[in-house]
Amino acid sequence: MATLVAIEDLAVDFPGGAPGERVAAVDGVFLSVGETESVGVVGESGSGKSLTVLAMLALLPEGSGVRARRLEVAGVDVLEAPESRLGSLRGGEVGLLFQEPGQAMDPVRPVWDQITEAARLHRGLGRAAARRRAAAWLAEVGLGGDPRLAAAYPHQLSGGQRQRVMLAAALSAGPRLLVADEPSSALDPLSGAALMAQLESLREARGLSLLVISHDLGLVARLAGTVTVMYAGETVETAPRGELFSDPAHPYSAALLEVSAAAAGARPGRRLPSIPG
Repeated sequence: MATLVAIEDLAVDFPGGAPGERVAAVDGVFLSVGETESVGVVGESGSGKSLTVLAMLALLPEGSGVRARRLEVAGVDVLEAPESRLGSLRGGEVGLLFQEPGQAMDPVRPVWDQITEAARLHRGLGRAAARRRAAAWLAEVGLGGDPRLAAAYPHQLSGGQRQRVMLAAALSAGPRLLVADEPSSALDPLSGAALMAQLESLREARGLSLLVISHDLGLVARLAGTVTVMYAGETVETAPRGELFSDPAHPYSAALLEVSAAAAGARPGRRLPSIPG
């Protein structure tokens, strides 16, 4: 199986408060995603999950420092590639689904214009042809019922509809890898469950590789075949889903599972367990 994402010993730091000071945000991340494989990355907020995604696509802000023994995505050396090659990687070979669709969408552009942008940029699809294709892409993500939707603006959509529009945008250029960063965090439980089912269906239909970033172990258990656990900016365990959930090897993985199970069955007024550190 070909490897689409190969990250070995990734470290990311930022300028500190004192002159010359550098603060490590991520240090010791290992992550691999194979062709057609589904991988979940779990960990608490602040563990470095989203920073890892930004680093692997060279989207970190100016002033950040990135080091790695290996940092390759779809055969591209991210640390050495020119910006032109990285630009074709983002959106072309790798589709991104962010957690806040309201912030990711342009409020003054209609839906069809936004979901076809990647296809026009990376696949050379003409504007008129792209507009005709928009309805098919919306139908593919479960939004085919209303023909007026393609002409709508973001403020006219529900949160679940906006997230599916962003999913259509991420897929329009035919990427090999879809990265979903906390895809259901801004949705109600029903909309989130429907989106997860859609992601699962699309991965199988398109033969996609899927990288799901989440603190929600239930979501990861449903979508990922392999799970990587991050704690305090580093990878602490990677294992097949069944193995990790039944017999976690690292104490933090075990604690994370225990907290998740306790939270799922919590009663009102009862204090939830927490993980120190």
